[in-house]
Amino acid sequence: MRTVGTISRGIRTPIIRKNDDLVAIVTDSVLAASQEAGFSFNDRDVVAVTESVVARAMGNYATVDQIAKDVQAKFGTDTIGVIFPILSRNRFAICLRGIASGMKKIYLMLSYPSDEVGNHLFDEDLLDEHGINPWSDVLDEKKYREVFGYQLHPFTGIDYVDYYCNLIRQCGCEVEVIFSNHAATILDYTKNILACDIHSRFRTKRRLEKAGAEKVLTLTDILNAPVDGGGYNEMYGLLGSNKATEDSVKLFPNDCQKFVDALQERLIKATGKHIEAMVYGDGAFKDPVGKIWELADPVVSPAYTSGLAGTPNELKIKYLADNDFAGLSGQALTDAIKASIEAKSTDLKGNMASEGTTPRQLTDLIGSLCDLTSGSGDKGTPVILIQGYFDNYSQN
Repeated sequence: MRTVGTISRGIRTPIIRKNDDLVAIVTDSVLAASQEAGFSFNDRDVVAVTESVVARAMGNYATVDQIAKDVQAKFGTDTIGVIFPILSRNRFAICLRGIASGMKKIYLMLSYPSDEVGNHLFDEDLLDEHGINPWSDVLDEKKYREVFGYQLHPFTGIDYVDYYCNLIRQCGCEVEVIFSNHAATILDYTKNILACDIHSRFRTKRRLEKAGAEKVLTLTDILNAPVDGGGYNEMYGLLGSNKATEDSVKLFPNDCQKFVDALQERLIKATGKHIEAMVYGDGAFKDPVGKIWELADPVVSPAYTSGLAGTPNELKIKYLADNDFAGLSGQALTDAIKASIEAKSTDLKGNMASEGTTPRQLTDLIGSLCDLTSGSGDKGTPVILIQGYFDNYSQN
């Protein structure tokens, strides 16, 4: 029996700059790694490239001034509500600087005790201690400070209420902060709203419009087309952006499908194997200690080749061992489980033997593995090679 299953390798590349031929660089880097580490390629290997270097090669950057100009043009007013932003210097602070630079006043409404991806303003146990109901109670800044004081984020050491308010004021914009988990609360202050939540944005917009808002935009509506020749993302706008400098952001990449298709073609030609390709951003998983849900991008994978579509179709080996073949052991048990896997149907939905297998998109699972492998710091491996992901126990 083969004793090694899935392998995930981080592949080092040169530092990527604007206008680099990323298809060639990724292919050459993967080939060089195979020669150095002494591995070969197989059909259904996966080569994944982080969205960061894809956007960098495309030069998909935008400035604070370009954000401000787009916000001004699309709202046509100088006062708006900015609601449900995530708490992040990397993900949102520069976007907020651009938004504030285009406004005279912002009503900043924060969800509490945490943002939608799990960054906490304060320990949620304090709600019980002080008798605060986050589903009904609306707090102004004075009440918030009286109850919760000046809480620092455990990882960053930042008081995000102070940080965001000071950032807005530094842009010459007035700010009033509100704490509520109900989108419609903002309508007591303004009828023009920029909804900054990521995965709940459609519901937030629908509820606000139904409640009487005059204009509701989401971050997908800002920089969804170029402003003064700057970067943009037609589908996601500012969602998925990251801080580049104090005055600019790197946006989620455009035309990713064109890139992965070209990369797959080059890899197949170079290796003689049918290799799949994808672009990945944040993984989708939760930190049980910090309580942060990692997915701050709008999707895990903005583009992938056709062989990566769908969800796993797997049997649960431990279920088979404990139920169907409880009376077997040793080689007889191994042979019976292998035979079951070989004979499994192409759609196991509703089959008890598949209960507990992960019902997620393949690209979400593989993208999460890639994100964990590459990390977000100084590993220098923006390309991930995954081998054996589609193998199973029945294959020698």
